[in-house]
Amino acid sequence: MNSDSQYQYQDRVVKLDPRKQFRLGEGKISGYSSVGLGVLSLLAVLAYLFPAYLTTYELRQVYDADTLQHLLKYGMYFSLFFGVLTLVLGRYRRLGSAGIVLTLIAFALGGYTIPTGPVEARRLSLGVDWLILAFLGSVFIFMTLEKLYPKYRDQVILRSEWSLDLLYFCLNHLAISAILIYGNYHASHFDWAVSDSLQAMIRATPLWLQVIAVILCADFVLYWEHRLYHEVNLLWPVHAVHHSVESLDWLAGSRGHFLQVFSERAMVMVPLYLLGMDQAALNIYVAFAALQAVLIHCNVNFSFGFLKYVFVTPQFHHWHHSSEQPAIDTNYSAHTVVFDWLFNTYHLPGDRWPATYGTTKPLPDSFIGQTLYPLRVLLKKE
Repeated sequence: MNSDSQYQYQDRVVKLDPRKQFRLGEGKISGYSSVGLGVLSLLAVLAYLFPAYLTTYELRQVYDADTLQHLLKYGMYFSLFFGVLTLVLGRYRRLGSAGIVLTLIAFALGGYTIPTGPVEARRLSLGVDWLILAFLGSVFIFMTLEKLYPKYRDQVILRSEWSLDLLYFCLNHLAISAILIYGNYHASHFDWAVSDSLQAMIRATPLWLQVIAVILCADFVLYWEHRLYHEVNLLWPVHAVHHSVESLDWLAGSRGHFLQVFSERAMVMVPLYLLGMDQAALNIYVAFAALQAVLIHCNVNFSFGFLKYVFVTPQFHHWHHSSEQPAIDTNYSAHTVVFDWLFNTYHLPGDRWPATYGTTKPLPDSFIGQTLYPLRVLLKKE
């Protein structure tokens, strides 16, 4: 375990920025709500118009397009309502006007009345549907938790890096089809390791045992992939992009170089492919992994009791993102803390939380700069 008994831990100081704070009655909340719903409504309408190109084949098997169209209806009218409210309040009229215009364009293109039906099975597409559903789910679940149970109450939603992380969020979700195609292609190279007898034995076990098995196997792979990103000099500049965020919240975990995003998904597909568990167990794992990946980056103050000695929690993963010396190169696990315990990389100093986050050396603060950063480091070394 990476510990330093001489290290003097400090409390993190977060100063409230009144300019970025949301207050009731000034129109900022309604303005951003109108724009957000307007953008999502327009994207949803485009997805209904061109489903073969703007929706995800795998995700279409799960949701009902007609039901979501009813939700689109309410979203469009709420966008107009919030837009008008913002105009009445007066201070953020541009936001209100933008939300109204976006929603009217969505109405003009067909709104929530576009006919639905069979969709051409096209594997490569933009995951607009995945982007919309993931964003709405994250806002309703995780942003709500952050407002109700914040670790740092004065950390604002519109922190200095939020627009960059929102861009990463959008791009990563839009690329879901390409990520899945690459992940399946990578896993198919392990056909030689597939054991029909092993898969039959796994499928014969209770569902709960299958879920535990896939969590541990996936966690083992992710632990070592993560550790290699930290400890191999050639790989660190790629992973450093994810660590460059200096204030963690539900959106911060989206920041990641595309090379890491693709490689991480491809690596975790291998144990899923080899185990061959029931579809129900796979679905439970995917939901668990997706929710946990967002939660552990959240600005929430949950203790989790004894569970923090079993599962990766926000406190545990926040220490992984800390730039403080005792925490550097620790807490690699994605799901459980088992492998950090086993391989001596566990770091959790009582009830303390990090005072500082980010990398010890600053990275570019733009998307293009961060995308090119690994190449720049490589060329500089040569």
